[in-house]
Formats: sequence, structure tokens, C-alpha cells
Amino acid sequence: MDLVVNSLNATTIALASLILFCFFLYGLFKFSRGKEPPTVAGAWPILGHLPLMSGSKSPHRTLGALADKYGPIFTIKLGAKRAVVINNWEIAKECFTTNDTVVFGRPKLVSVELMSYNQAMFALAPYGPYWRKIRKLTISEILSPQQVRQQRHLFESEVQESIKELFDLWRSNKNESGYALVDLKQWFSHLIFNMVLQMITGKRYFSAATVDDEKAQRCVRTVEELMRLMGVFTVGDAVPWLRRFDLGGNEKAMKEIAKELDIILGEELEEHRKRKGLGEAKDFIDVMISLFDGTITDGVDADTVIKSTILTLIAGGTDTSSVVLVWAMCLILGNPLVLEKVQAELDIHIGKEKCVSESDMSKLTYLQAIVKETLRLYPPGPLATPREFTENCTLGGYNIKKGTRLITNLWKIHTDKNVWEDPLEFKPERFLTTYKDLDVKGHHFELIPFGGGRRMCPGISFGLEVVQFSLASILHSFEFLSSSPDPIDMTENFGLANTKATPLEILIKPHLSFSCYENN
Repeated sequence: MDLVVNSLNATTIALASLILFCFFLYGLFKFSRGKEPPTVAGAWPILGHLPLMSGSKSPHRTLGALADKYGPIFTIKLGAKRAVVINNWEIAKECFTTNDTVVFGRPKLVSVELMSYNQAMFALAPYGPYWRKIRKLTISEILSPQQVRQQRHLFESEVQESIKELFDLWRSNKNESGYALVDLKQWFSHLIFNMVLQMITGKRYFSAATVDDEKAQRCVRTVEELMRLMGVFTVGDAVPWLRRFDLGGNEKAMKEIAKELDIILGEELEEHRKRKGLGEAKDFIDVMISLFDGTITDGVDADTVIKSTILTLIAGGTDTSSVVLVWAMCLILGNPLVLEKVQAELDIHIGKEKCVSESDMSKLTYLQAIVKETLRLYPPGPLATPREFTENCTLGGYNIKKGTRLITNLWKIHTDKNVWEDPLEFKPERFLTTYKDLDVKGHHFELIPFGGGRRMCPGISFGLEVVQFSLASILHSFEFLSSSPDPIDMTENFGLANTKATPLEILIKPHLSFSCYENN
């Protein structure tokens, strides 16, 4: 009897295993035969659609136009690689919720290999223990909402000091009409650089006395060039066997920038090591040295861990924040009614006898709406940072194969006419009415300027605090007049961040009582 039962059990198990195996084969067959996203026509032999991405038009606008033709999800060929481009909030939500665990990967582009310490910069590192460890440390030590709140005094004092320096510049250079010409693009760059560098290194790089300091200027130039080159897709990325020819000379430029940045970061690191134990206040570099000096972290030596993490924070915190501020001012100055309304809000809640303080920010709802609207129209990284699918999956009803790259067109999502009324118009009021409950922190996929999912930008709290406070301070402190009868030049210079191609030269004069500037 037992023999019969055992025989039946064995037969049942074998039959169940066969059925499961058949289902598995059917699944594989179905996936391999399933439909894939439509592929854009006109691919070049070997290069694919690379020439399309290198045209005179910004890539996010080029891909946005293709979405109007091919739909919200389509494929382009980048040489031997395929990339899926997503263009609406529904697919973005599916991607960064249902499929979030399979879009953790980062493609190892030439720029990433050469300028991120071979993916040691955690923002560009592959998903794994190293990424988790360094990201968690960075958030806990410098980027968490609690840490950002503790740094508010630093933001406030830095903005006030920079406003005073701008006032001194006005006093020395004002014309007969009482205005002085300034380049706000440069001013924002120096301001944000000072904020970020104080948090990381404990010192300002720019002041009235050091504005021409070669080390400071060299640091800014190299970081700006890093951000530009990080957005360059080389021929070697598309066709690896052509890499040795370095067509266009981009790889040579990347190596030079990487070497220059390594020297700058190395000098800063050694300076901190020399002062160790002297009783000075600790900054982020000191924390990193105490945690990692003399150790190997997941195969990465201490110096590389520290320098790559510092570079991630500098690059991610400076260029992106200053870019948002520049575009915000361009949009405000191009819309006089908006300028009038935001300055009226500032005068009502703060008055002309004192400067903006952090405690005032919660009252400035129109200014907050301006920041949201700027992030909608000009997200600092309109194509987000590229990702790579680590497993086969289904997205938007289409089969996506492992190894396919993901391009998220944030700009197209933010200007989708099915979601936004007058999508290309600058209308901050929309965030006081119809869209007042939308935030930019990854909860609402119609507006995700910092990306989505678990690999979204960890510096959201820092970025919003800095941008809102800096914008409020300069709008409250000065009156503005265009330096030219022509409209503001809105030409874009695409890189990892989407910068304004030309300076933002504007005439300014003080708006407050002089004591507000002199007592800072």
C-alpha cells in the first residue's frame, strides 16, 4: 500500500513540475513574442539616433516632439544600445512604483567612467551595498530635513552677506538713474557655491575680497564643465569600438576635468587632515575622514570614497540650485505682473525695514508657487539621470528587456497638455488653485523635478530651502530694470543640468532702507 501511495505522490509531483515548467516556457515565449515600444524612424547605420540627440535643439525638446508623434513611451537606438523614453505621468508612476526595483541600474557611460571616479560617486554608482551605505551616510549627516533645518542659520547669514556685497557693488557702480548693472547668473552661482562649500568644507570661497581668487574661480569653472560634460553622450557610448578615436575630443576634455577636480579635492582633503585635532568645528569632510580614513569600503579606498562623495555634493548642490534660481529670475523679469505680485507679497509680510528671515518663508505662498512653476517649466535636469533596466519587465503594456536604458523626459511630463492648462505658459497662480496640493517631492508624478522612486535626488529639502530663501531675499532687497529693450535670452545650454547659455545682466537698485544692508 505504501508503495502505491509513494508512487502516486511521485507521479503527482512530476506532473505538477511539468505543468509549472510549461507555464515558465510559455511566459518566456510570450515575453519574447510580446510587443515592444514603437521605435523612432530614421536611425542611422551604426550610430542609431545619436545625431538626433546632438542637434541644435535641446534633447528634451527634441524627444518631447517625438512623443507627440510616437506616444508616451517609445524607443530610440543609441548605437548598439536601446533606450526607452517615457513622457507622461502614468507611465512614470508605473516605472517608479511597480517597476522601481528593476530600474535601479546606472549605465556606465564614458563620462561616468572618467569623471565619477569610475562610479564611486554614489549618485552614479550601481545599486548595491556601496550605494546604500554612502547615500545613507550623506543623508544622515547633511541632507536630511533635520540637518537642513540645523543649517538654516548658515543659509541666512550667507544670503545676507551676499546681499550686502551686492549693495556695496551698487553703491560703487550706480549710474545717473540710480541703477547698477550686475550679472545675476554669476551672483547666484557664487552664492550657492558659498553655501554648499561652507557645509562641506567649513569656509566661503567667494567674498568681496576674494571674488578674483584663482582657486575659487578654478573650482567653479571645473564643476560647471563637469556638469556640461556629464550631459554629453559620446560616440564611444554608442559604438564602443569607435571610442579609441575620441571623435569630437570629448573624452580628452573629460580626462582633463577629472584630473583638475582630483587635484582640487585632494588639496582640500590634505588641508583637513593637517588641521585634524586642532579643535576647529567639524564639517562634512572631517566626518568623512573620521569614518573612512585607512579603510576600504566595498573595494573603494578611503581617499576615493571621500573625494567622490564631496564631488557628488558639490556638483549636485551647486549647479542645479543656481540653475533654478536663474530660470526663476528670467521668468519673473519676463512677466512684470508676476514681479509686482511677488514683491507686494514680500512687502506685506516683511516690510521695508528688515531683511527676509527663515521664519518668514511659510507666509510667502506666491513665492513658493513661483518656485514650483519654475521647476515645472525648467527642471534642472529635464531628462533626469539615465537609468538601466536590471531585469525584463512590462511597462505601459510593452515588454522591456534587461539592459535597456531608461530616459525620463521630465520636461515633457511637466508640460503635458492632458494635465496642464496652457502648459508652456508661466502661471504661478495654478499652484494656488487647481494644483495647490501638488508637491515636488516625488508623491505626485505629474510634477517630479527631482525624479521618482528610491533613486530620486536625496537633496530635495536642501534644494527647496536654498532656492526659496535666496529668491525671496533678492526679490525683497532690490528693484529691477531690464538692461536691454529686447526680451531676455532664454537659450538653453544642455548638460547634466540645463543652464542658461548667456549671462543674466540686469539693472538693480536697493528696495529697502539702507540700514537693512549696512547692519548685516
